[in-house]
Amino acid sequence: MRILICEDSTLLREGLVRVLADAGHDVVAAVTDAEGLTETVAATGPELCILDVRLPPTYTDEGIRAALDLRAADPQLPVLVLSQYVEERYASELITSHGAALGYLLKDRVADVGDFLESVERIRAGATVLDPEVVAQLLTRRARDERLSRLTDRERTVLALIAEGKSNQAIAQTLFVSEASVEKYITSLFQKLGLEPDEHGNRRVLAALVHLEHGGDTQNGSLR
Repeated sequence: MRILICEDSTLLREGLVRVLADAGHDVVAAVTDAEGLTETVAATGPELCILDVRLPPTYTDEGIRAALDLRAADPQLPVLVLSQYVEERYASELITSHGAALGYLLKDRVADVGDFLESVERIRAGATVLDPEVVAQLLTRRARDERLSRLTDRERTVLALIAEGKSNQAIAQTLFVSEASVEKYITSLFQKLGLEPDEHGNRRVLAALVHLEHGGDTQNGSLR
């Protein structure tokens, strides 16, 4: 896979380059800031862009704005954003932006090389992957929402696992239940959220979480 990295920390940037290269990926560019990033992407043609949320010169939101700009310019370009902390507003902006697969992971997750590489592959394959901490906060903030309150504890657990990008098989292994049971939980929770399950289940769950966060309309076409 052709990958572009935009990360100002030399240690992390070079670490990502090494990990990705060792896994057989081609790092086509590794830059330290978002200046000229659009041109670099156009010149190198990456299949996935990995960006830090906070980049020079202000170290506030340069990275996330660059990610949103990239998705606006090419909605089919998968983007993985790395952050030191849970930034709920940024996660919501990414999820609600129209486009291809995306990821929002905490930098601590990169320390688990196997987990990180698996997330990279899932995002490239079309999945949407959120760090468990982001998912937990999105769920917690809407815990009093009537629709979420309809879910059982097990259904809320399944919802969070799907939002993290886990497959039905992985969820079944995590919960020590059968895949058939997982499918029943998913069908039930989608019904309670007013959504119909389909092959893009994880995307629709993430869209539903943000929908609940903003009090939107479950029938909105952007959730499809």
